[in-house]
Amino acid sequence: MKIHFTAAPLALDELAPILGGETVELTLSGDVRRKITASRKVVDRVLASGATVYGINTGFGKLSREPIAGAQLEQLQVNLLRSHACGVGTPLPPAIVRTMMVLRVRTFATGRSGVRIELVEKLCELLAADLIPCVPMQGSVGASGDLAPLAHLALALIGEGGRCWLRGKEMAVRAALKKAGIAPIALQAKEGISLINGTQLTTAITAQALLRAENLARTADVACALTIEALKGTNKAFDRRIHEARPHPGQLAVARNLHGLIEGSAILASHRDCGRVQDPYSMRCAPQVHGACRDALVEARRVLAIEINASTDNPLVFAEEGDLISGGNFHAQPIAATADRIAAAVADLASISERRTENLVNPDLSGLPAFLTPKPGLNSGFMIPQVVAAALVSESKSLSFPAAVDSIPTSANKEDHVSMGPIAARKALQIVENSERVVAIELLCAAQGLDFETEHATTRPLAAAHARIRRDVKTLADDRYLAPDLEALAAMVRSGELVAAAHKAGGSVE
Repeated sequence: MKIHFTAAPLALDELAPILGGETVELTLSGDVRRKITASRKVVDRVLASGATVYGINTGFGKLSREPIAGAQLEQLQVNLLRSHACGVGTPLPPAIVRTMMVLRVRTFATGRSGVRIELVEKLCELLAADLIPCVPMQGSVGASGDLAPLAHLALALIGEGGRCWLRGKEMAVRAALKKAGIAPIALQAKEGISLINGTQLTTAITAQALLRAENLARTADVACALTIEALKGTNKAFDRRIHEARPHPGQLAVARNLHGLIEGSAILASHRDCGRVQDPYSMRCAPQVHGACRDALVEARRVLAIEINASTDNPLVFAEEGDLISGGNFHAQPIAATADRIAAAVADLASISERRTENLVNPDLSGLPAFLTPKPGLNSGFMIPQVVAAALVSESKSLSFPAAVDSIPTSANKEDHVSMGPIAARKALQIVENSERVVAIELLCAAQGLDFETEHATTRPLAAAHARIRRDVKTLADDRYLAPDLEALAAMVRSGELVAAAHKAGGSVE
């Protein structure tokens, strides 16, 4: 994938292929290069003037009052990376680190970091070679930026650090640089702090959580419609007039989706005059619950669209006025709060999905064979997939406690309020992954429930989604090893294939 950075903002959807594992090549426009060069000239003028400026000729954090002599300025930046690269835990996936690198270049492209163009080009050179540093997952509190993870990333630029991936193969950083023909760069004043002050870890993980959550929200509507058909429910509760009386955008969109997916169904027509007056909340109130999740995701997208194009290091350079100002744009609270919002919204999407699964497998509620097996007793059918869904939902609920409301002061109380943004982001992504599997279990059960209806046909869009499921997962006649089926459905949820199948058959899923 090739991205040409100009003054135009980077679109969030441009990150999707990179987060999906695609390699990337970055180039910089002439305007961007001029901005970066102009900001560096401001730093050079400050150095020449002898003025004391945080991060350029002082220590960091609590040590900001310690002056650093000119001869030690380059060593100061190297020491900063070495001392801060002390993250712990499992390495981040290469796709996340690659996205962090892209976002770091995007920040430099705003022309407010004061780094040399050579440093930005070196970062682009690593990306072009697909040399991705190994970055431990834990150790950042999300202010002053994602310090430890970004320090691990930055060490590779100077030929230090531990391991990295070169075109997918793990090896030592020095060996990878040599094999790729890339010379390490020597840092100059301000460049070390510019590399590690920022929200790129928190933002990359939250962006992945959001993009997957948006896809999940659409797929959950298809799953809900299939469940309603399998349980001989109604689409009356999705009448547009009901939702126009309470016109939340997400609610309106979900109501349109569900009404449209079910309208015209022969199954629906076959029981239109039955005695059932109302469906359970998990079906009837799906527009209100799914819609609230969608509205939260819309707000999350707005915040992330700003963040991925923001200047988030410190101090910032304003070349137009020749000013260099220390502030706090590295604080990840906007993204931390957004990740927490995604976490809570998606956890509830999974919660209502699991309740629909319970309606499908419980013979007292469904009117279908117990646990959706033709031979209950001898076979357990889908008894335990519902248990798995319950476990995942419960885990997600426990993970939904917001990380961004916590703060432990750091750096001898100089940094006395932090965001815990990376924790919020990781939790959000884990909840999305859990919820993809919960919706996959609903789809597994809904498809089986629909198989018991042999007299009447569902709609073309839902039939297409059902057929896509059956291409990889066959009807359950007798008990079999179900783990591969669950994985196959989870893959379909992540890929968006079921929504695409419904679309191709004439259905509209917003």
